[in-house]
Amino acid sequence: MHMSKSGFLALFVLCSALMHDVHVALAQNYPNKPIRLVTSAAGGGADFVARLAAQGLTRFLAQQLVVDNRGSGIILGEIVARAPSDGYTVLVAGPTFWLAPFFYERLNWDPTRDFSPVTLAITSPNVLVVHPSVAANSVKDLITLAKMRPGELNYGTGGSGSTPHLAAELFMSMAGVNLTRINYKGSGPAFNDLIAGQVQLMFGVGSAVMPHVKSGRLRALAITSAHPSDLFPGMATLSAAGLPGYESVNIVGMFVPAKTLPTIINQLNQAAVRAFNSPEIKDRVFNSGSEVVASTPERFGVVVKSEMTRLGKVIRDAGIKPE
Repeated sequence: MHMSKSGFLALFVLCSALMHDVHVALAQNYPNKPIRLVTSAAGGGADFVARLAAQGLTRFLAQQLVVDNRGSGIILGEIVARAPSDGYTVLVAGPTFWLAPFFYERLNWDPTRDFSPVTLAITSPNVLVVHPSVAANSVKDLITLAKMRPGELNYGTGGSGSTPHLAAELFMSMAGVNLTRINYKGSGPAFNDLIAGQVQLMFGVGSAVMPHVKSGRLRALAITSAHPSDLFPGMATLSAAGLPGYESVNIVGMFVPAKTLPTIINQLNQAAVRAFNSPEIKDRVFNSGSEVVASTPERFGVVVKSEMTRLGKVIRDAGIKPE
């Protein structure tokens, strides 16, 4: 049977209308069953955010949200990229997810092609700290000292490709200095050696380093965010203290599989913004050493692409490999 061009056009219009009706029905009925929040191993920053999201969004969406801990960024990407684009599988992840293409040559997914951003949930600045024996009371002092003693100052990290590691690599690149990296199995041993003077400096998580700063065992020079933070009143940023344009923060946000309906993404976004801005969750985030952002999907998408461009260059130039 042959169909005329006008017949094909009529069929196309009919199919388009039917698909539109199906999409509208899906969006109107969403959510009508539990939503799965896929995230990294229990106890990490992304897991913390996922559990806060589960608590808050359950209230605002009137459906249960279940946290599903699945390990590394690669595994998370594979699970969520293969999931249906129906809004019932949500990824909660940080930089190890969208920076994965710079560490691994062959991935079955792409962070921008296969995922749609929902919201940038929280950010966490690091703090540049030195041992009191280091003759540097400011960022400029440290840069001058590092240039006088290339390769002699050691910095500790608790994992290759982690935010503190990339913060140090970005610092070296922008300041034109050479520091020696000492890697540890976790930030705890790195802090212990920093306090003991075995390493001279570190880009540490604020909630972990500040008790040692207050006790005098470490000296804080600056925070890594682009702007001053209420988390650390009176503390200068690296950008203002000697490295204009410097910024390195840990970011955790939410994604869904690509092709998820915009109406569903907007429902998730609006619920997430309300949840993270609720006083209870906002206080818990602040007390953990982080700050709520709760952005639009569009803003989060811009941030991810910017971070991939900026930090991807740092990773390539420094030859950083996964452990």
